[in-house]
Amino acid sequence: MADSWARARARERIGAVVSEPVDARSLRLQILAVLREVIDFDAYVWLLTDPVTTVGIAPVADVPCLPELPALIKAKYATPVNRWTVLQLQKSPAGTLNDAVGGELDRSPMWRDVLCRYGIGDVASTVFADQFGCWGFLDLWRNNTRGSFSAADAGFLAAAAAPLATALRHCQARTFVDPATQHRPDLGPVVLTLDDDLRITSRTAASRGWLDALLPPEPDERAIPASVYNVAAQFLAVEQGVDAHPAFARTHLADGFWLALRAARLSPDQPPASGAATIVVTIEEASASERVELFGRAFGLSAREYELLGLLATGSDTRSMARQMSLSEHTIQDHLKSIFAKTGAHDRVTVLSRALGTRLGTRR
Repeated sequence: MADSWARARARERIGAVVSEPVDARSLRLQILAVLREVIDFDAYVWLLTDPVTTVGIAPVADVPCLPELPALIKAKYATPVNRWTVLQLQKSPAGTLNDAVGGELDRSPMWRDVLCRYGIGDVASTVFADQFGCWGFLDLWRNNTRGSFSAADAGFLAAAAAPLATALRHCQARTFVDPATQHRPDLGPVVLTLDDDLRITSRTAASRGWLDALLPPEPDERAIPASVYNVAAQFLAVEQGVDAHPAFARTHLADGFWLALRAARLSPDQPPASGAATIVVTIEEASASERVELFGRAFGLSAREYELLGLLATGSDTRSMARQMSLSEHTIQDHLKSIFAKTGAHDRVTVLSRALGTRLGTRR
């Protein structure tokens, strides 16, 4: 167990890491290295999330049950105990499995269906959310030979949650700085079908390239489409009444380019046959409105600033925006200056280019 001095030093190091302009993957790996110095854990899963739907994307993970990834993700989404969406609503953003179930681990579907076979004795979970949305969640796993996570462990994670939520949001904001580069626009949306055990049964020809880009595989291996599994698992969670968020997520691919993933039933009016492939996941470029919503949340725009950004995207000028928002033109200019300051842009064209994913001076 780490002493108070070690935890204080770790808090300082976390503060230093979050102040650096790194990408989300580098940030998480650096933070995990700091956490290892004060919290003993044997495996981890850290996902980013769509800030609105809370569906997981872009995992960073080191777990012993990778061959059972679909089952693990399905169980995670089906488990209300310490679910990130539940923690987001509670007083503390962090909690341990043992505490939540009173030591009766089989009350957790995730433990009962998967983790028990790998000797996992406890899970410390943390959600990273702020007033602009949910930006990620972290599970730390501990083998049953080490005992349970302590209250001090959970307290340390809870204290780090707020600055890490802000840092993850800033990481997403930085993805909008570069103009979006289109990726194989001629192929259209990718479609995959899965059964209720999240086994992929078919896919369109374009899917391999997309999935390799979503999660690059090791040499001579196929990509593990974790983002696809997450969206499909959320769909099952909605069907089961575990959570009400839509089965939809937006994930950054590269060079300012964002993808949108959706899951639905192929035949919602008929009960699925056992093992039937009835879940359909589509992957396509995020629309302008989907990008603008993410842009506004990632840069922490106020409700008024976000409304103004939407009007700006429709081509409205200052006078028109003032009339539609029932504000003076001077106030509109003040809001624009605030948007420029938050986004690091110097003019309206640059803001729109980044929000919409267009080259300067162009519209899609």
